[in-house]
Amino acid sequence: MKRSPGLDRRSFFKRVGGGVVVLVASGPATLLAQQARRLYPEDFNAYLVIGIDGRVTVFSGKIEMGQGAMTSQAQMVAEELGVELAAIDMVLGDTDRCPWDMGTFGSMTTRVFGPALRAAAAKARGVLTMLAARELGVPADRLLVRSGIVSVIGEPQRSVGFGALSKGARITQVVDGAAVAALRPVSAFSVMGASVQRLDAIEKVTGRAKYAADVRLPGTLYARVLRPPMHGATLVKLDVSGVAQRPGVTVVEREGLVAVLHAEPEMAAKLLGRLDAQWKLPEPSPAGALSPDTIFEHIVGQSVAPKEVLNRGDLTAARATAQAASLAGSQRLFESTYQKGYVAHAALETHAALAQMKDGRMTVWASTQTPFPTRDRIAKVLGLDGSKVRVITPLLGGGFGGKSADGQAIEAARLAQITGQPVQVAWTREEEFFNDTFDPASVVKIASAIDAGGRITLWDYAVFAAGERAATASYDLPNGRIRSAGRPSYGDQAAGTSVHPFAVGSWRGPGANMNVFAIESQIDLMATAAGADPLAFRLQNLSDARMRRVLQAVASAFGWTPASMPQSRGAGRGHGLACVIDAGSYVATMAEVQVDHATGKITVLRIVCAQDMGVVVNPEGARMQIEGGLTMGLGYTLTEELRFRGGEILDRNFDSYEIPRLGSVPRVTAILVKNDELAPQGGGEPAITTTGAVIANALFDATGVRLFRLPLLPERVLQALRQGKIKAGT
Repeated sequence: MKRSPGLDRRSFFKRVGGGVVVLVASGPATLLAQQARRLYPEDFNAYLVIGIDGRVTVFSGKIEMGQGAMTSQAQMVAEELGVELAAIDMVLGDTDRCPWDMGTFGSMTTRVFGPALRAAAAKARGVLTMLAARELGVPADRLLVRSGIVSVIGEPQRSVGFGALSKGARITQVVDGAAVAALRPVSAFSVMGASVQRLDAIEKVTGRAKYAADVRLPGTLYARVLRPPMHGATLVKLDVSGVAQRPGVTVVEREGLVAVLHAEPEMAAKLLGRLDAQWKLPEPSPAGALSPDTIFEHIVGQSVAPKEVLNRGDLTAARATAQAASLAGSQRLFESTYQKGYVAHAALETHAALAQMKDGRMTVWASTQTPFPTRDRIAKVLGLDGSKVRVITPLLGGGFGGKSADGQAIEAARLAQITGQPVQVAWTREEEFFNDTFDPASVVKIASAIDAGGRITLWDYAVFAAGERAATASYDLPNGRIRSAGRPSYGDQAAGTSVHPFAVGSWRGPGANMNVFAIESQIDLMATAAGADPLAFRLQNLSDARMRRVLQAVASAFGWTPASMPQSRGAGRGHGLACVIDAGSYVATMAEVQVDHATGKITVLRIVCAQDMGVVVNPEGARMQIEGGLTMGLGYTLTEELRFRGGEILDRNFDSYEIPRLGSVPRVTAILVKNDELAPQGGGEPAITTTGAVIANALFDATGVRLFRLPLLPERVLQALRQGKIKAGT
């Protein structure tokens, strides 16, 4: 899709006003990682402005959806610039005021955008120091920058503030890769590395925070959109006469969009139900007969030829050796199939948008993770130039990858263009489930082997429909192959024919949740066959010093007792372990569970997670992301699996779709493994990817039963317990 051009120099200064302006060009490799290959002045990847009042305004295309990006970005600027955190104003996700950004996902805000933002602030500090040197008549190396004041070292009375230095200035500085060298060392940090209060905390706890559905404009119409009863159904007849005649009602029928609009949202909803709509359901087909139990065979059967991601060593010889050992009575070859169903995003804030067409421009306030791509999609649908569309992103009440398609924003914009009035579209919970881009169901097939000493000798891994994220195990694999088939849920490979009966997309840690579940379950399975302690087995097959350190840190905090699994701990209790490298971070998680043998219910008693994420910008914020990720992960691990029949979504609310609740949350301990030699890495997603594996492994330790399908529903656990044997695969 063609993206609209950025700001020219004249428009840029008109919008930001005077002061010292710092722009970041697309030279640094960190920016190229976002595919933002633009050059100043056509577009900017980050910039900040120091105003004549001394306040610093940071403009960022990233958005705040509860992950703390607003605060962490402000901390980075405050640290490198030398100002108080209270002096910073953040402007996020406004396509008219912020530089282009591909979106907020993939744990990339701090690790990818952060270095550029810090470099911009460091460049600004250098510019202001230079201006102060002229003003105070001393060399720049005799100056100290602190709390927005530049003073002469040893003569604090000789000083000048950022505001005075910026007065009347129109200075631009472009930051390139060399500016990174000016970043402050960790030893000099005073703001970064501190657990400061979140900038949005007071707004949120007092109820003053504004989300997309809270935005109001005079004359707003509230729209309810007609939805089909199932995916694949087509509208064959529609009678609106009983509704369109009523006063104050607007009915829109335009190119597949049918909506009822009214000044009162409740009335719009009531009248939508009175439309006489007749639908033609899709013809019976193999896809139409799909269910949560049959989808896995369909995915494997319909997937295209797999792409080879890794191939090293001699797999044929390794397999032959393992087979020979197995025939001789020593189990060395292990073949397993792992499965995971569809999972909904289920953010508590549903999709919402308010759109207004005024003076030839469309402005949309939307709950979106991707304001700039959403702007471009809206422009294309409306037939407008991108410069005529503005997307403003208020706070989001959770996204998890599910607020990227933004159908509600397009619907609101179309209706506002058609009616000439402001229009709000806020999806109901039922619409949220129906229109979701679900975390895809997926399958992993593994053939692995060990030698007599417990060393991994074979690793043949094939993943279907989950993609390659976290599919490359961190272990020493002399003979390994990794293949990926089927449509992944993210990236360029998401194009093409889907193997799914409805839309799928990115879900927190896309694909990694499935891959880690399969990899770490298989590792535990081999450890058991070797008669080895799961931690000792991993360390034996792991030369990565960083991962070894993280594993040892979590074991120490958890109080891990070496033993082969399953281990009788009494009262149906078991311990589990899982680890992963994701988004640049190293994570190791241990858990203790209790299993009710009468019902099959798993109760998670405690979780300890150690994470090496490089330099930590906000320690408390990082711990909150670990705790939140693990809590959310309990859903896909224990309860969350979408019920469907072909294209019909059977779960439409939380009465049947169970997400983690407060009473089920265990004690979670988050440990940040110090690594200040490494730049900040991802923090929002890595921990969640270990949840499925660590609980499944703890279940095995508690019961001797290994389950190969997520979620670990009580009925599945109970069925396995009643069989009274350890399964070798599905």
